[in-house]
Amino acid sequence: MALGLSSQHVNKLELLLLLLLLLLLLLLLLLLLLLLLLLLLLCSHAIKGVQVNQEGLKLNGTHQFLAYADDVNILGGSVHTVKENAEALVVATKETGLEVNDDKTKYMVMSRDRNAGRGHRVKTDNTYIERVEEFKYLGRKLTDQNSIQEEIKSRLKLGNACYHSVQNLLSSRLLSKNLKIKIYRTIILPVVLYGCET
Repeated sequence: MALGLSSQHVNKLELLLLLLLLLLLLLLLLLLLLLLLLLLLLCSHAIKGVQVNQEGLKLNGTHQFLAYADDVNILGGSVHTVKENAEALVVATKETGLEVNDDKTKYMVMSRDRNAGRGHRVKTDNTYIERVEEFKYLGRKLTDQNSIQEEIKSRLKLGNACYHSVQNLLSSRLLSKNLKIKIYRTIILPVVLYGCET
């Protein structure tokens, strides 16, 4: 038995199903945002003993650290102090039900002496932390020699790739010179200069 639905009714049903699917996707997105907010709140609660004074942020009142969302960098004058503060952070995160990701946890000794800290192995929670010579933090490559040459090369390479992605626009005769300058200033230049103020 065939239903006698006209094409107009079918189009309305398709539109209604599409709207319901869109609503479901929006609800899922909202749920993901709420979960992310909950994770950020748990992370901020896990970092206990933080004091703000004229020297900046301090963990357990002694050594500085950097925290942005769920990324935490612990700074210290020696490998020993970094190890102590990493252990304190692991304990604090466990108290709130969070875990430190062992695969993403690394340490780096920044010194002009290439052999500084070579004999040390940092261990937290029965896991050895990998020592690295460079890593990316907030889009910037940090090296154990505190060298910026690699970062400059990387920024120029990214800017070059960005230029090639909009090269057709910049070489078009249909666009004015002012519009091309705006494209350069809003698309290419920020990629090259990202993080140069810090």
